[in-house]
Amino acid sequence: MDNKIDTTYTQNRELSWLRFNERVLEEAIDENVPLYEKLKFVAIYASNLDEFYRVRVGSLWDLASIETHEFDNKSFMTPKQQLAKIFETTKKLNQKADKIFADVEKNLKKAGIERKKVNSLTTKDKAYVKDYFDNFVRPFLSPQIINVRHPFPHLINKALYVGIVLTRKKRKVFGIIPVPANLPKIIYLPNKTKLRYVMMEDIIASYANKIFDGYEVEKSLILSVTRSADISLDDERLDLGEDFLEHAREVLLKRQRLAPVRLEVEGEFDSSMIKYVTNQFKITEKQIFTYKSPINKSYIFSLGSKFTDEQKNMLMYPPFSPSTICCVPENANIMDYVSQNDVMLQYPYQSFDIFLKFIKEAVTNDKVFAIKITLYRVGSHKAQLMNYLAMAAKMGKDVTVLMELRARFDEENNINWAEFLQDAGCKVIYGMEGYKVHSKICLIMKQENDGIKYFTQIGTGNYNASTSSLYTDISLITSNEGIGKDAVEFFQNMGIDNLYGEEYKHLLVAPVSLKPTLLKLIQGEIEKAQNGQETSIFLKMNSLTDRQLIDALKDASQAGVKIKMIIRGICCILPGIKGKTENIEVISVVGRFLEHSRVYCFGTGDEMKMYISSADWMTRNTENRVEIAAPIYDRKIKESIYDTLCIMWKDNLKARILQSNGTYRKPEIKEGDELLDCQNYLRHEYKVGRRITLREDKIKE
Repeated sequence: MDNKIDTTYTQNRELSWLRFNERVLEEAIDENVPLYEKLKFVAIYASNLDEFYRVRVGSLWDLASIETHEFDNKSFMTPKQQLAKIFETTKKLNQKADKIFADVEKNLKKAGIERKKVNSLTTKDKAYVKDYFDNFVRPFLSPQIINVRHPFPHLINKALYVGIVLTRKKRKVFGIIPVPANLPKIIYLPNKTKLRYVMMEDIIASYANKIFDGYEVEKSLILSVTRSADISLDDERLDLGEDFLEHAREVLLKRQRLAPVRLEVEGEFDSSMIKYVTNQFKITEKQIFTYKSPINKSYIFSLGSKFTDEQKNMLMYPPFSPSTICCVPENANIMDYVSQNDVMLQYPYQSFDIFLKFIKEAVTNDKVFAIKITLYRVGSHKAQLMNYLAMAAKMGKDVTVLMELRARFDEENNINWAEFLQDAGCKVIYGMEGYKVHSKICLIMKQENDGIKYFTQIGTGNYNASTSSLYTDISLITSNEGIGKDAVEFFQNMGIDNLYGEEYKHLLVAPVSLKPTLLKLIQGEIEKAQNGQETSIFLKMNSLTDRQLIDALKDASQAGVKIKMIIRGICCILPGIKGKTENIEVISVVGRFLEHSRVYCFGTGDEMKMYISSADWMTRNTENRVEIAAPIYDRKIKESIYDTLCIMWKDNLKARILQSNGTYRKPEIKEGDELLDCQNYLRHEYKVGRRITLREDKIKE
């Protein structure tokens, strides 16, 4: 243990993440959230937890299984201690989630939307379900008895299985039925006035006596195993010259067979069954989580498509379409405008189509000779951006795509896109060995009479049309020559595996210059405070875990620097610790849209330095990934971004304030206070095209 590390103002990252997911869950009890949207927040909570167990718990499980002296440098907990806390906290959260789910379903029933259990159906409905089972379900089933001749099968990660306790000739045996993935998750019951449905796993379990003919069914339950996903594509096999695409496919297949880290059960679970499954999966009882609600809640997202117009108006968020209004005059050419002015887009309030229009102009412009872009999470097969890139290559332009195949859980999609782009004639490269390329940058090069004109787009989020309407992100398009030349340098370095190329003059690039520059900027504010000058640090990001940056912020607080942070997820620094972090304030906003943009502001007035970035302040981003932070030079854009941060800071409906004990509280609302949901406010402002300004919080003239 390193006694020099002070943990009095820090907290464990995993427990901080679980508190974030609890805030997601609590959206389902917010009276301002429509009823169906509440149900979706419960589903989002469950989906988040799935990924957390696959990635974070999977990693800790590996560490805990070997003799290691590693400990968390924010809490001094070993991997085993962290796992114990995670399992304990998860059980409490799941109980809370089950209760919320039941309450929401109860209220949905009043609105004519109801999940039914097969054993509670009317005779007529049971006949309908039985007919459906006999004709469309039973032929797909592969039931199995577990005995010497039929060993316990491999359970696929997150697939659903119906487990059956059976007896035959007074002997107890265990049966299992995989729930086929190609069957619908729910079956709607005939009804003209109500929306009623049953779960596929419930249907299969209800007819277990027919499936296991000759046996007596004692008990049935639903099972799902979660397996570790902590496989790296960067292993020694790459040094042998294997094709990277083929290797990536092999890794994805291996992921299905990794060690179980969690078993989820819907139904009653007696002691004999617990002993049986813990032996089969080599897990402890603490890793078994029981539910009263369905394990797989992904079906929830499709329910809304069946609602009547009246139900949609009553139970869902109002329809939202991103605004097509931006600073570029209507019907103007975006490239011509960017030649003279920087353009900033804020998603989801403004449409991703504006960026696509910019790319289309570049593709069809005869003077544009090169397009270079990094891609991390692209989206579905309908991605228009991919078609534009392919079109540009077919027109003879130099199109270079840095496709990151290691975007976790998007690997298969990215592999398919890489092949599509290669077939179209694009030059596709796969990033840096040992470092994920998480940067969001696009460079367009145009031949003018007086030389090359550079158009650089840098963003905080992915080039994904779907998520751009769900996530808050910032996109900067600029023709600044210095930034453009840095972008050229960046793509050249990526092309030759040169992580430590020439020094960038404008862009901050991890792992080379991002973190050192951030530390210098923090130190600069400390020196101002020591000299009696006005200071400020205002940050927005998804997560803060980097110990070195945390300690630097603590030092700044001790020097008297006022620090405000909007951190959606993990925050390992604890504010308000006397003598250490008492000048630090932290809020989190969880709302209709996922807060995803990263903004760093240092200083005040005209001297303020502002960056937008793809990087959170996590060690994985600052040291182990290729990330970019871009400076904001345009005064109007800087003011607009700063105003947005100030609007978020004033939120008293969706914001939660981090306290010194690691918990969150709602802002205090006094009589006469104006209620503010920052996302609704911004959605309205961008819709009508007004410029957003909070006068008292403006950057000083």
